[in-house]
Amino acid sequence: MDTANLTREETAARSAAVTLHRIRVELDLTGAPERARTGFPTATTLEFDATTDATWLDFIGEEVRRVEVNGEEREVDYDGARIAITGLAPSNVVRVEAVGAYSRSGEGLHRFHDPADDRTYLYTQYEPADARRVMACFEQPDLKAEYTFVVDAPSGWEVLSNQSPAHVDLGVGVQRVEFAPTLPISSYITAVAAGPYTRVDGEWTRDEQRIALGLFVRRSLAEHLESDEILEVTRQGLDFFTDAFAYPYPWGKYDQLFVPEYNLGAMENPGLVTFTESYLSRGAATDAQRAARANTILHEMAHMWFGDLVTMTWWDDLWLKESFADYMGSHASAVATRFHDAWVTFAMRRKSWAYQQDQLPTTHPIVADIPDLEAAKLNFDGITYAKGASVLKQLVAYVGDEAFFEGARRYFAANAFGNTTLDDFLVVLSEASGRDMSDWAAAWLQTTGVSTLWIEADDDGRRTLVQSGTRPHRLRIGFYDRVDGRIVRREQRELDLPGERVELDVPEADLVLLNDDDLTYAKARMDDRSLATAEESLSAIEDPLARALVWSSLWNATRDGELDAGRFLRIARAHAPAEPNGGLLGAAIQNAAFTVRHFVADERRVEEQRAWTEAAWSALQAAEAGSDAQLSWARTLATASAFDDVHHADLRDMLDGRGPDGLVIDPDLRWQLLTALVTTGHADGADIAAEEERDDTGDGRTAARRARASRPEAPVRAAAWAAAWDDRSLTNDHLDAEIAGFRAGGRRDLISGFDADYFSRIRDAWSERSIELAQRLVIGLFPAGDTLDPVDAWLDANADAPAALRRLVVEQRDHLARDLRVRAGQA
Repeated sequence: MDTANLTREETAARSAAVTLHRIRVELDLTGAPERARTGFPTATTLEFDATTDATWLDFIGEEVRRVEVNGEEREVDYDGARIAITGLAPSNVVRVEAVGAYSRSGEGLHRFHDPADDRTYLYTQYEPADARRVMACFEQPDLKAEYTFVVDAPSGWEVLSNQSPAHVDLGVGVQRVEFAPTLPISSYITAVAAGPYTRVDGEWTRDEQRIALGLFVRRSLAEHLESDEILEVTRQGLDFFTDAFAYPYPWGKYDQLFVPEYNLGAMENPGLVTFTESYLSRGAATDAQRAARANTILHEMAHMWFGDLVTMTWWDDLWLKESFADYMGSHASAVATRFHDAWVTFAMRRKSWAYQQDQLPTTHPIVADIPDLEAAKLNFDGITYAKGASVLKQLVAYVGDEAFFEGARRYFAANAFGNTTLDDFLVVLSEASGRDMSDWAAAWLQTTGVSTLWIEADDDGRRTLVQSGTRPHRLRIGFYDRVDGRIVRREQRELDLPGERVELDVPEADLVLLNDDDLTYAKARMDDRSLATAEESLSAIEDPLARALVWSSLWNATRDGELDAGRFLRIARAHAPAEPNGGLLGAAIQNAAFTVRHFVADERRVEEQRAWTEAAWSALQAAEAGSDAQLSWARTLATASAFDDVHHADLRDMLDGRGPDGLVIDPDLRWQLLTALVTTGHADGADIAAEEERDDTGDGRTAARRARASRPEAPVRAAAWAAAWDDRSLTNDHLDAEIAGFRAGGRRDLISGFDADYFSRIRDAWSERSIELAQRLVIGLFPAGDTLDPVDAWLDANADAPAALRRLVVEQRDHLARDLRVRAGQA
């Protein structure tokens, strides 16, 4: 077995034999600015009790130099992932001195040299199991400890961790920062960051509690930090969660750090939350983008309780934090901030992610079977997040808002600083609601798949609400009519669907929504009359959540091959330009563009692509100057123009400053426009070099790499292919750029010759690269041809491949099979 891939059974055995108390971590980061230096000294001292004479510590780094057990130096027994420890006593102090490796992949301690000013920035990212890339530790969530971090770093740098500094010693050019010990936490949510970050301070006070707030960003992006709004959302969230959970914020301070080359949206390290810099716009941003950022801020804040204060025992119960945080992010946004339409975007975007994941052959229950860390890494998916959140919304409809939050309050009070499983949550929820929740859990948390709802009518006019599954649903049905050119709800009825079907007494209506208010998790089909109303009048539906449900129903029917792709695109072209909600507009645009590339029959694709490109151009011209819609349609035009060059001269005009009045063409939009021109052969290497000189930043260099790899020339695509697989110096973002360039414009004629090479490489890539980079290669370079034969042959010949790798390949196969099936149905 690969000893880096820890299993549930062995970690359970270790936690039964080890009681961890304290860990002290000493890091020497003074050499970080030296680019030739690949590693950093790290020393870890662990205090723990043991009922065994032998165990192991987890560490992945350049070398282990020294191991000391209870004051006695031991021979180093290290296999690259585990340090064997023997001769343990009932109480132990173990010290490990080693050299960690600076990360280029966003795993462990990531190092970024900013080309804008040549400054160096460091931050850690661990979930689920990369703390071992920085310190020797017990890398499992149920061995919590008090952590003390001591960091040597260049003078003048901000040095950050979960707690505030307890001591700072300043020397000549070097500072030593010792942080106060944490409360008991798991290794994966410890954190360190260091660098010349710009800092903005704030404060939140409530009763006798006073929490220091800090915002951090690298200096070259400081002007784009919307600190007032971020701090406002932070204070609103702390107000809301303090009241909702009746448990004071426990982590002493609340720092939020925006970092480059980040693999996630954000990470809930207590006291030091990290976010991707993608949440900071370098120019123009829509209100939908700000709403998404607020939602993520509140999602991570919910983790301070769900996940940090109370932590799952093992990754099977990952949902105990992620589903709750996903639910709370939308709920808190809707009730505590100005972004009151958070559930609208959730219905359209997040649930779409869940529906897609839940229809794959690799679907799993919300409470999943996670045998090892590789499986855990892949389960940060649409089921664990968005399906879980959707099911919690159904739970609230079932037991009531007060019972749900009372259950949460009892959960925190009973399990603070501990580890839990599903049963622990069900106990408090049953107590709070007065209901036995075991049947609910069995139906919703321990089964797979998504139900489909529709109405059947018999010859006598009787109507029956039917579902494709047997889960119990509490839902509402809305009846909408045309009134003065608008579509408005006339009536709403709430009912229970306890099994497969229930008879309905429903009135006639122009539009019937089967999951009105989006209370349950199910795909809802529209009857013919409702579909005709949507086709004619979708943008006239008054309520934005109702519009979201109609958009979602249309999209799911298109993905399932039940709605003609051309019909869906006609609806999108007619109604997306009139969609006032930025979140819905963005999702509708994304789904329409995907439909053109994946679901339209081959013989119709050029025609439909042209119609979509022209729709984007027309919507851009019609949009109000300076509006969010104008910016959204400009981005849409740029994306579409990588596949259809009909407006290449207009794109060039926009780059030369002759764009529509009011449109802010910031550096990111400029790169989108230029890359589209490069992809279609209307710009060249000289144009890329000029733009890179204009935007000589980290983002600019990554965008330039993507643009260069997008040139429609066979040798260029071959070079991008080789770089992606073979250039180990690429950062995570640079790898993405090479992959995106290789695939640019959907030019199968330039890349289909590499299909066989893909299948010959993926097993080696999985064994030789970190899982973060390996899965980017496996997913990003999967050959989406016109047959399943190559992938089926690989699956047949590689039954012994690692389960996580096979899961990724099976999922990509299913996506391709859906594309081929739906396209065939359009022919």
